[in-house]
Amino acid sequence: MSSVSLIRADSYEQQELRSSLETLLEPWGGMGAFVKKGNRVLLKPNLLTAGRPGKECITRPEIVCCVAQLVQEVGGKPFFGDSPAFGSARGVAESNGYLPMMESVNLPIVEFHGQRYHTVSESFNHLRLSKEAMEADVVINLPKIKSHMQLTLTMGVKNLFGCVPGKMKAWWHMEAGKDESRFGEMLVETARAIAPELTIIDGIIGHEGNGPSGGEPRGLNLLGASEDVFALDRSLV
Repeated sequence: MSSVSLIRADSYEQQELRSSLETLLEPWGGMGAFVKKGNRVLLKPNLLTAGRPGKECITRPEIVCCVAQLVQEVGGKPFFGDSPAFGSARGVAESNGYLPMMESVNLPIVEFHGQRYHTVSESFNHLRLSKEAMEADVVINLPKIKSHMQLTLTMGVKNLFGCVPGKMKAWWHMEAGKDESRFGEMLVETARAIAPELTIIDGIIGHEGNGPSGGEPRGLNLLGASEDVFALDRSLV
């Protein structure tokens, strides 16, 4: 049976956040339960847009930085990346204040490149997914809790849609307007194919209203984690 850890967390201040993340992962014995020495570890935040810094449209860089440090301390080799809706991962990261923190922990940024992968789904038996995600030893999914105009909420499962590179994401969003069920099935199969070893969700401050990018910040004061991205999302609905 999958485990879900949920805790109250009020601050992105680095020492407090690190303590919160350590508490969050205590049920599994810490980061070492997910990352072994020498593992290449993809940290997959939500890097939606460069356009609204400070509006909590993205996973906070403080979260990514702290998780990177925890990975490094157990011998892992973290890197981070995403396929933003607009622009490059580096450009979105720079606009949202990521670069100084990433440089302080020597965390490289990668741009995602697509490749087709076979999946077990009859409806989606070949998905174009990020080579960088599929070939990482470990994937740590780092979503943000946000409202979403098409899907009501975007959390762990939807964040893995960022592993669909480039223009394919725009095409799928157009398809969602025609058939939400088919879009939902594709999201499920994408999450199953990526199969993140750990999901840590940033809910200290969420994003409500005209999401995923046009709303406003909303304090939720929580962090959540699970080895099962579906279980974590269900626990928060």
